[in-house]
Parts: sequence; structure tokens; C-alpha cells
Amino acid sequence: MKILTPEQIKDIDISTIRNETITSLELMERAATRCFEWFISEYSKEKSISVYCGIGNNGGDGLVLSRLLFDYGFNVDTYIVDFSKNYSDNFKLNYEILEKKLIISHIDSLDSIADISSDIIIDAIFGVGLNSSPIGFTKALIEKINGSNKEVVSIDMPSGLFANKNTSNKNSIIKSKTTLTFQFAKLALLLPEYAEFSGSLKILDIGLHKESINAIDTFYHYTIKENINKIYRSRTKFSHKGTFGHSLLVGGSTGKIGAILLATKAAVKSGSGLVTALVPKCGYQILQTSVPEAMVLVEGENHLDSLYYSINPSAIGIGPGLGTVVGTHNVLKIFLEDNKISLVLDADALNHLSNHRKMLNLLPEGSVLTPHPKEFERLVGKWDNDFEKLKLATEFSINFQIILVLKGAHTAIFTPDGNVYFNSTGNTGLSTGGSGDVLTGMITSFISQGYSNIDASILAVYLHGSTADISINSGEESEESFSASNIIDNIGKAFIELRNDNNNLV
Repeated sequence: MKILTPEQIKDIDISTIRNETITSLELMERAATRCFEWFISEYSKEKSISVYCGIGNNGGDGLVLSRLLFDYGFNVDTYIVDFSKNYSDNFKLNYEILEKKLIISHIDSLDSIADISSDIIIDAIFGVGLNSSPIGFTKALIEKINGSNKEVVSIDMPSGLFANKNTSNKNSIIKSKTTLTFQFAKLALLLPEYAEFSGSLKILDIGLHKESINAIDTFYHYTIKENINKIYRSRTKFSHKGTFGHSLLVGGSTGKIGAILLATKAAVKSGSGLVTALVPKCGYQILQTSVPEAMVLVEGENHLDSLYYSINPSAIGIGPGLGTVVGTHNVLKIFLEDNKISLVLDADALNHLSNHRKMLNLLPEGSVLTPHPKEFERLVGKWDNDFEKLKLATEFSINFQIILVLKGAHTAIFTPDGNVYFNSTGNTGLSTGGSGDVLTGMITSFISQGYSNIDASILAVYLHGSTADISINSGEESEESFSASNIIDNIGKAFIELRNDNNNLV
């Protein structure tokens, strides 16, 4: 799924109207109807609703939604936020239709802001085209809505949030429980800095013209099941263990053997034909006992004092539990100077790189780095906002010709050609120790099976997130109790879920 700018979305709206011979009013009706369908699937008629509409097309969506909800039997109060008298044409037409059905109130000053007594608030004040923060009574209304402790559903964007640039005035942004956005994910909705405003993201397919969408170029993408089904390769009848590569997982030290154990288990469970772990002697018995499917090589006593191996791996993942003692740094440096195979680097391997940045130049092209935000900060320095972080990450990936997997909600994968792929799966259950080690094992496993390093990263991140969604949605675990071992336990279920049909609600 493409992530587009407001200008590109406007062009596609126009193209849809032209190619499908519908009017802009009919397209607005279609968009609001999708919101209505979602709304009645979530809320009963016992809930009272206040709809706050701006004076543009986002407000027009709100007027249509008000009418549909009222006709369905909801108790609806509709308010027009009159920050301007420059009403859009479609807003005017829907206003004329709605005022024949119910009383519409206007807010044009501080004194006209009424107390909020409804159960649900629908925010249709500003859409994706907003480029300056709300002021005056509009800002005051937003602050009142945020202070009401009511459930807020925003249409397309939380009002006050810019779609494609930093919003510095955060006191002027609606805090939504749910954002119903049309056709495409919007960039700001995928960034952690704005998570408190967007809430749960629902993408509604409103049937925009597919050929026009395909013709537009973008560097930003949102990975959904349809995309993953195109990446995933099913196995053939005469496949054997040699068909699916040999993964080498390198790491572990005293007190940190669990990290390399999780990575090794994940590589096995993700389908690597053969898996070998290279660990210090203190981890030998643990690995042999806990992962009988894997082979184990040993170098050093309490930490790796050499990265020598006698096998021919298809892919190498290095870093989980590696440790950061001086000796380990020297061992890693010597290894990088000689190694020609693209790598997956995580955890302590990243810490060594951030402490000795010249080592970044030793990485083979296409190597995969998987930092969490703090590890990335140690690599590139601080940023002022998440849009600046995106710029730093894109430049980092291009400059070093590596794949950067920046972990977090909507984990973002940056590629050497400047593209960025945001993930659609996962929940806060993944915020647990060892989660990243499992991801390292999964990416390494997929590379060993012959996926490109980019596809392996996208596939692994998606399935990694799916394990948490499956476990929490089924009631097997809570987000609090979910652990890294649960990720491994659910990898098989994630593969099965991958084959299910897509929904048009993502």
C-alpha cells in the first residue's frame, strides 16, 4: 500500500471522478458510508454522538456521516466549526440536505462552545490538507474535546495533525481513540511521536481508481498482507533441507546466552534448512539441550574470542548477547575486515558499531541493521522530531548501502534505494526482552532460504508482528504476559494466517 502526500491524494480523487464518471459529491458519500459501516459495527444505538464538522470536504464527510447515523437511529448532535465562511461546494450541498433532518449548531466563538454530554465524539474538523495549526476558538474547542474524556473517532486525520510534516503545536491536535483514514495510511499516523493523537488506525478502502494509484510514485509504503503474499514463496514437493540454506547465529556471553538461544530457535522455526550457533563455551550445553535441531560451534570461555567457523553459511546473524568487552570488539573488527557475506546485525553488534563508527564502512552492501530507537540514536545522534528521524534513517541507509530495520510500532524498513516500508502488524506485546533477538533469527533464516535481504526483512517484520496479533486476539496471552518465547511459538500460526484472504479493513 502506497503512502501518499495530500497533493497526490487530491490528484487521485480527481482521477477517480474522471475515470469512474462519478461526482465528487458521490465520492464523498462513498467515503462517509465506509465510516458509517465501521461505526455501526463498533457502537450500539444507545450511544449518543456529537459530530464536529469543519467547513471543507472533511466537514462534508462529517455531515454525510451525521445523516447516515441519524437515519439509522442514533441520537446525533451536529456542530459546524465556523473558523471561515469559505465553505466548500460539497459541504454546502450536504449541509442543505442535513438541515432538513435535524438542527445544526454553529461554533464561531469561545462563548458558543457548549459542554459535551454525548458518549462519542466524531472529529471531522480538518483533514489531510491542513498546513497550519488551529488557533482561537477552534483550538479552544480541540482542547475542550481532549479534556472531555470521551471516546473520539477522527475522520481521515485527527484534526490539527499535519499529514506529511512535523506538527510542533501539539496542544492543537485532537487526541483520538480511533482514526478512520481513507484508502492510504498517512505518514504522520505511522510515527511514534504522534501515536497519542491517532490512536488505533483503521484504513478504509473507498474504491479510488487503481490505475491512477499505480501510476503515482512514492518512496513510502505500508506493508499489508497482500504485499506479503507476493513475497512469500511456498515450498515445492521435492524441496529438502539443503534447499533452504544454512543460517549461522553468532553471539552469547556469560549471562546473555538467552539472547542467542532465542535467535537460534527463531531461525529454526522460520524454516532455515540448517542452523548453527557460534557461542562461547558457557553456552554450549544450554544450546545443545534447548535447541536439538541446531548445531553448535564454540569459541572462547565466557565470551567469543574468535569468530572462526568451519561451515559455509548462507546467511549470518550476529549480535544477540555478544557482549561489549574490548576483546569482543577486536574479534568483531577482524571478522568484518575479512567477511564478504552480507550480515544481519543486532544488539551488541550495533553497540560496537556505534562506539567505533569507522567499522560501518566494513559492512558488506545489503547488510541488515536492526536497531531500536535508542540504538539508532547512538549510531546517528539525536533528532528533533520523527520527520527528522526519517530523514536521518533514509540518509544512513543510502550512505552505507545497508538495510535499516528501525524497530517499534509500525517498524520501518529503510532500503539503499531510498524506499521506506512501514509494517502493519504487531502490538505492545512485542515490547519485551528478547523480541529483537527473535527478529534477528527470523531475518537471518529468510535470507538463508534465498529471499533477498530486503524481502527477508519485510517478511520477517510482518510475521514477527503477526505472532503478537494472533496470540493477543485469540486470548492466549495478554499484551502484558506476552514474551519473546511466545513469538517463536506462534511463528507457525503466522504462516498459516498469511494465507488467509485479505480484508479491506487493515
